[in-house]
Amino acid sequence: MDIKGFFDNIDHELMMKALGHYCSDTWVLLYVERWLKAGVIQKDGSFAPSEAGTPQGGVISPLLANLFLHVSFDRWMELNHPDKPFERYADDIVVHCRTEKQSCYMLDKISQRMTACRLTLHPEKTKIINLRGTSVKDYPKGFDFLGFTIRPEAYNHAGKIKAIPGIYVSRKSRTCIGQKFGELNLHKWRTTLEHIAREINPILNGIINYYHKFRKSDMKLVWIQLNGKLLKWIKMGKGTW
Repeated sequence: MDIKGFFDNIDHELMMKALGHYCSDTWVLLYVERWLKAGVIQKDGSFAPSEAGTPQGGVISPLLANLFLHVSFDRWMELNHPDKPFERYADDIVVHCRTEKQSCYMLDKISQRMTACRLTLHPEKTKIINLRGTSVKDYPKGFDFLGFTIRPEAYNHAGKIKAIPGIYVSRKSRTCIGQKFGELNLHKWRTTLEHIAREINPILNGIINYYHKFRKSDMKLVWIQLNGKLLKWIKMGKGTW
């Protein structure tokens, strides 16, 4: 699930009510409310009041938005549907259900909850995914979440072929990593190999620590492309050894 225009549509009254539940400091509540309603000065000099939402780019916006969803969704799920595990990162949410009927029921209930909190589920990014099992309707078989693609994976169990959710590095993630390597223009660096290693190793460590958790083979093409760029640097004679 994804919430349509989440940061732009958070209701100020409900936001202050959620904040007041966890914070009793009057001065904090005062300044947060002033900040939410400060408005924006347009390029032409005109003033546009802030009727709803938290200013994107503001240092405290992610914290307030996360607090709002913790109250409106996380706690609501824990109290009303404790048997439905879920993951949430900002306004991207995955809820696990066992059957098609259960999935349709939960989608309807969550939609009602978001409406009550003056939010709307994104009509295109919110959908039921069938990762295993049969269903009356035809649903998508996979989805992307936090840089990974989750889709059915076949396995043999006691002579029977069954499906379980498999986790793969998404095509979009691999493309973005490749573009990042391309933007570095390594083949044009006139420096030593040691200096290149010092510059790119933090990047490589971050990629490996995140994307190698499940399936290292998904990243094979990425590393082949990086090796190609380093070979090009050697062939062009830019480095000093």
